[in-house]
Amino acid sequence: MTRSGLHETIRGRVLEPGDAGYDTARTVWNAMIDRRPRYIVQCADDDDVVASVRFATDHDLDLGIRCGGHGIVGHAVADGGLMIDLRPMGDVTVDPSTRRARVQGGALLGALDVASQQHGLATTAGNVSHTGVGGLTLGGGMGWLARQHGLACDNVISFEVVTATGEKLRVSADEHPELYWALRGGGGNFGVVTEFEFALHPEPGHAITAAFRFPLATASQAMRRWRDLNASAPRQATFEAIIGMEGVSLGLVWVGDPDDGDALISELADELADVAEPDLRSVKALSYLELQTREDDIEGHAWRRYWKGHYFSELGDDLIDALLARDGDDLPDVSLQAYGGAIADVADEETAFSRRDTAFELVAASRWTDPDDDVRRISAARNYAAPLGPFASGAYVNVLGDDGDAGIRRAFSEENLRRLVAVKDAYDPGNLFHLNQNIRPSGA
Repeated sequence: MTRSGLHETIRGRVLEPGDAGYDTARTVWNAMIDRRPRYIVQCADDDDVVASVRFATDHDLDLGIRCGGHGIVGHAVADGGLMIDLRPMGDVTVDPSTRRARVQGGALLGALDVASQQHGLATTAGNVSHTGVGGLTLGGGMGWLARQHGLACDNVISFEVVTATGEKLRVSADEHPELYWALRGGGGNFGVVTEFEFALHPEPGHAITAAFRFPLATASQAMRRWRDLNASAPRQATFEAIIGMEGVSLGLVWVGDPDDGDALISELADELADVAEPDLRSVKALSYLELQTREDDIEGHAWRRYWKGHYFSELGDDLIDALLARDGDDLPDVSLQAYGGAIADVADEETAFSRRDTAFELVAASRWTDPDDDVRRISAARNYAAPLGPFASGAYVNVLGDDGDAGIRRAFSEENLRRLVAVKDAYDPGNLFHLNQNIRPSGA
């Protein structure tokens, strides 16, 4: 296919350097990413995806896949290559009678939430509404409903996928079952997902957030009490902590019956006050849709960003002390989010997503605007996260940076990684889909 043939074949829009809209289309969430694809194909349908995959193969172009563009490394933006931009394919269709949602590959989480909540339904869908459904789900998909209903990937009934050969496949437990297994947590290694079919759950939409902030110097014992209460928390509660310049915020997010949530929050408040007095208390009732957008500004675009992540199978006293050892300047903000519940109900081998015995996920994240601060801010984040490494049991694949094979081994169990390589060998032996947290085929 010639260059003009690509333009003639695509029903959507093909952008090249110098075209109107090109610079906007190549801009992603992390402002540190400044790459220039040779082509950006804004796909109108799955046939455009097929044509793009075949063109990239025929012309030996690196291939990036863009939805929300939230990947910290910016894999979506293939420098000098071809970027498949799925955002025009953003429709969400909900069938309330079957409690199913069909979600195109370019949809954002907010579109899924809004369409589902119109029928009093929801499924696990991250914490930031402008995140892409595709990237979140293919890597696993943590969210405020995960302890009740499992990860986003646990709720996928079927996928529509364009493979490395340009073939369209419907993938489910009964059709291409090994690929179905791999797509639930194995990332974007195996094809371009053009549609997800999700199971939905009754969700009236009531939520409560609670946060009790302590000065760093008095937070240690309070954090231990917070950890201990989490161990017996009902699945409607997701305990969270934020460690930052202003102190340590200990609390939870509740999605469920408000009266039950109020009772748990009162218990948490009493437990914390028994060891230290918080300098700030915040308890807010809000709708589920408000919950799903509350971090949109904090996690907005135009910031330069870097982060490090860990999984912890337990939050021991020594680890708490290490988390609170905040000496130095330009330190990252740290978030802890509880796992367990329905996440741990699924055996590790049932999906590619691994480390289901995780108790807490940590993300140490920095954001800034001045490029001159890049080295200093990145070094500070690494220096903070490094002493936590010996306590870690792995890492969330969606939080990995440029960690290479070492990161992949942290994200997946040995058995799951062997199986993922076998699926890669079957569906992408040439590693066309390598701009991701890459599962390399055995021949690579």
